[in-house]
Amino acid sequence: MKILMMTNTYLPHVGGVARSVQRFTDAYRARGHEVLVIAPTFADAQEDEPGVMRVKAIEDVFSSGFSMALPVPARVREAVEDFGPDIVHSHHPILLGDTALRLAATHDVPIVFTHHTMYEHYTHYYPGDSEPLRRFVSRIATGYANLCDMVFAPSESVAHTIRGRGVTAPIEVVPTGVDVAAFADGDGRRARRRWGVPENAFVVGHLGRLAPEKNLDWMAGAILRFAAARPDIHVLIAGKGPSMDPVRARFQREGLDERLTFTGSLSGQDLVDAYHAMDVFAFASKSETQGMVVTEAMAAGVPVVGLDAPGVREVVIDRQNGRLVTDETQDAFSEALTWVADRQAPEAEALRRAARETAERFSIDATADRALGHYRALAGSADRRSADADSWSQLMRRLETEWAMLTAAAEAMGAAFTDEEMGADLR
Repeated sequence: MKILMMTNTYLPHVGGVARSVQRFTDAYRARGHEVLVIAPTFADAQEDEPGVMRVKAIEDVFSSGFSMALPVPARVREAVEDFGPDIVHSHHPILLGDTALRLAATHDVPIVFTHHTMYEHYTHYYPGDSEPLRRFVSRIATGYANLCDMVFAPSESVAHTIRGRGVTAPIEVVPTGVDVAAFADGDGRRARRRWGVPENAFVVGHLGRLAPEKNLDWMAGAILRFAAARPDIHVLIAGKGPSMDPVRARFQREGLDERLTFTGSLSGQDLVDAYHAMDVFAFASKSETQGMVVTEAMAAGVPVVGLDAPGVREVVIDRQNGRLVTDETQDAFSEALTWVADRQAPEAEALRRAARETAERFSIDATADRALGHYRALAGSADRRSADADSWSQLMRRLETEWAMLTAAAEAMGAAFTDEEMGADLR
């Protein structure tokens, strides 16, 4: 099967969507499928990447860390023509997402959209952030999903939410999988030595893009309550982003900055070792659709303390592989961290074992096979549909797609400025 991946973010960018596209791409290729990834340029991107075509982009738009793709050049259309996709998989509803719809129509093949993101949580990166803007981006994603042949939801929570928002296209739950074997093989002691973390410390860890939508300032306050009463606590945070300095400042104000370590962005074995240096993984984001770092931590045998939110509640089983905090207060989160730290050796090992068992359910082998099964079903129906297709029918599909895109955008704009629209559809 020839699979065309269209994404607004890809390596070396650090983020959940980029890692998702990479993992599925690698898994598909390992199974003998051909994959062409079309993505924007990023600083330090590998040159002449096999199976990857870069589109010129404006990098770090509004200091968000993301790139904004510019109009797709003719050489990309020519490359797709040569590739001859059996299916198009779009990972965003705008920019290259629009191009994905056009290419699927032009080649008369099915298109799948993964609803990776609750986009209304990211409008603070753009000028004029407002309630109407949040309504608009939510409606754009819904309208886009309904132009696709199938929507992948990374979790049951997301599937439930987007159905409630009006997505009528078929929805299948396909989480991003984890390479369980790779994350199980790490050296925590080596990581502690590298970053000067005391060998006998109880380490609270976090990994990801350090940005406001990840609720890091709130989480830092909860961790500080926990750490202030226990001199053996050390905090290890891997990643980079605009929230790094505010978090550091909070620890400095409490006189605990010597017990806080930032590693910067990590990849490969360094990332795996960082997980293995942790005794508990703290996660307070409410903007996730899956929270891949939660399953990565569990694959490394690290129990998780997380707020009850989409993408977390499907993974964390309270008092079995960590703590699912339903009372959204810093005291409750701090108490959950304390509960994990107070487990005696047999109980602590049971938590770690349960975490590893949970991660097995989210292995990339299982999720890639699930996705490929849906691809095959769609491609099979497309083959039957296209058996007698000619240039005229392909042109009509392209025109219908352009009209549907314009209509969806207009409807989203109208809904954004309707006073009665909001209700609970963004919660």
